[in-house]
Amino acid sequence: MERKLKLIWDFRGPVANKTAEHHIIHLNEYIISEKLSINITGQQDINDMHSIAYMVVSDSEMKKVRDALKPHRGQLYEE
Repeated sequence: MERKLKLIWDFRGPVANKTAEHHIIHLNEYIISEKLSINITGQQDINDMHSIAYMVVSDSEMKKVRDALKPHRGQLYEE
């Protein structure tokens, strides 16, 4: 089975939560337009001033998505 990777965008500041939530809309649009094999996205609050938006991609699709969307970091995705 192919590895799954979690691509992460960090948002900081007093509106980090709202910015991360809005970013997910664009991630979902990208998943649909590019017909990606995995459609997992999400948002997580780290603290009051730091939130993340993320999407999960397959290992084979990672480079294409990374180059197009420029995530801040990534990690292995564990379900």
